[in-house]
Amino acid sequence: MATPPRVGYLGPPGTFTEQALLTQGDLAGGELVSMASISEVLAAAAGGEVELGFVPIENAIEGSVNLTLDTLAFETDLLIQREVVERIQLNLLAPPGTTLDDITTVVSMPHATAQVRGFLQHRLDGVATRAANSTAEAARLVGEAGEAGLAAVGTSLAAELYGLDVLATDIEDHPENQTRFVVVGRQRVQAPTGHDKTTVVCFQQADRPGSLLAILQEFAARAVNLTKLESRPTKKGLGDYCFVIDFEGHVAEELVADCLRDLKAKLADVKFLGSYPAASHHGEARRRDAVAAWRQADQWVQDLRGQVGGPL
Repeated sequence: MATPPRVGYLGPPGTFTEQALLTQGDLAGGELVSMASISEVLAAAAGGEVELGFVPIENAIEGSVNLTLDTLAFETDLLIQREVVERIQLNLLAPPGTTLDDITTVVSMPHATAQVRGFLQHRLDGVATRAANSTAEAARLVGEAGEAGLAAVGTSLAAELYGLDVLATDIEDHPENQTRFVVVGRQRVQAPTGHDKTTVVCFQQADRPGSLLAILQEFAARAVNLTKLESRPTKKGLGDYCFVIDFEGHVAEELVADCLRDLKAKLADVKFLGSYPAASHHGEARRRDAVAAWRQADQWVQDLRGQVGGPL
């Protein structure tokens, strides 16, 4: 962007979202606007109050952040501009002088609390949990409450910001804990980089045997690699589901465009959520070979069509 953007993110200061955002130099240099919830960030981006929104969308332990996914799929016309993958280190935070034996209630964002179930069960069995909008909000609440027995799950930065001690580090259930964040904005498809990802939502004509297979065959026939496939209720009725699909490639590529064209023609609808730079590093050579093969096949078909109506 020509000028530093105004970026909304899940706050308050000290969240993992802010931590991930600050790794993006071009965004960190803009005006960063802390917001109380994911819903507020996405609504502000959709309404133009901020140019970009920065929110979590998927965690390696707990899976998709459904609020983010559903808002993008059903409630806004925002497009994903970029993905950022950040290593997540969860810590137990408490007021100075607190011991594990003193803790009676742990406060955090439900998605974070779910990532430390094992720690809570084995080290704090019987302790109550309380929900907050973010890990940093939990730390702030614990720091401001001055209430004996309260602790939070959050970042070490949040401990510094809100005057808490770190009682335990790396308390997540699985060591390779990562969260995927996305940058979203209004109607702006990123230019291809050669290492991209595309996200779409596929809506079925009807729930019938083989309907998912028919969708997957469009990708398989073109050797387009899926990186994520998830079903989500459409909110229209029990049993009515759509499919959120991430796959390697960019809409500017002929192979991807051909796949999307066929899906759009055969399904009730396809919602495009963006083509954007991928954070992972695999699949480039395979996709390049598939594109070359598609172009050769396309040229073959064009040559055949050029013979239609020729002399006997």
